Amino acid sequence: MSYRKTLKLICGFAGGSAVLVLAGVAADSRGYFGEPRGSATSRWPGFTVLQAAQPAWTPASHTPTPTGHSWDSNWDKRDPSALSNGKKKEAVTEDPSSEQDNGKPKATRNILLIRHSQYNLSGNSDKERILTPLGREQAELTGKRLAALGLKYDVLIHSSMARATETAHIISKHLPGPGVELLSCDLLREGAPIEPVPPVTHWKPDAVQYHEDGARIEAAFRRYIHRADPKQKEDSYEIIVCHANVIRYFVCRALQFPPEGWLRMGLNNGSITWLTIRPSGRVALRTLGDAGFMPPDKLTRT
Repeated sequence: MSYRKTLKLICGFAGGSAVLVLAGVAADSRGYFGEPRGSATSRWPGFTVLQAAQPAWTPASHTPTPTGHSWDSNWDKRDPSALSNGKKKEAVTEDPSSEQDNGKPKATRNILLIRHSQYNLSGNSDKERILTPLGREQAELTGKRLAALGLKYDVLIHSSMARATETAHIISKHLPGPGVELLSCDLLREGAPIEPVPPVTHWKPDAVQYHEDGARIEAAFRRYIHRADPKQKEDSYEIIVCHANVIRYFVCRALQFPPEGWLRMGLNNGSITWLTIRPSGRVALRTLGDAGFMPPDKLTRT
């Protein structure tokens, strides 16, 4: 059977012209119609032959071109090599290398950022915006999850807002070992950290709120997100219970991503976001908004 008859038979079974076009282009490119290969465009001028997308990097390097700024190793202003600021020390020890080692952080900080549980949205004031019955269930589940990790928690810091405070107290009941210290902090209160890009239409704080909240949330970041002090000998596990906007901003800043991208992420109530900060200042995001320990019918984002 000739190729043309076979082609007609295929098109008859397919019942459409698309198969005819594709098969014709393939046959013509292979020289079945008596033309040189690669001249399919001369017979099919109305169609463009698609080619596989090519990588953005050169075949020689096989490496994509980096974009943005390089990693700032002194992002928290605690890099030992930069702390002296070039000033001459008054006394020089017999072993300068030993003195330098003593000033280097040696421990890793693990910071577990918890978003508060579901709360009463109809409250007129912060005191009335307490957890719903489901929100209290979520806090219990988060506390059980933190306990199941088998970690020794050093401190539990929480926003002074009612929903975060209540969430923290429920979680604390599940933490292992002697009582973990609870600390309240006004800097961790919810707010508008920075105008998001791209902008959204459903939420538009004014410029004054960005100005005031942004400075406060940035101050919270600088207080709590940094490498360990050189005096810290063992790795630490610290829990911070606060709010979605604060957590998302912290993540962007810690990873040196554009902070205005914070609203591109979503966090469930009671979810766990885990940041690890190495002695060198390197930061890793171990989990973002982990809520897999909750049943599907318990998940909310209010």
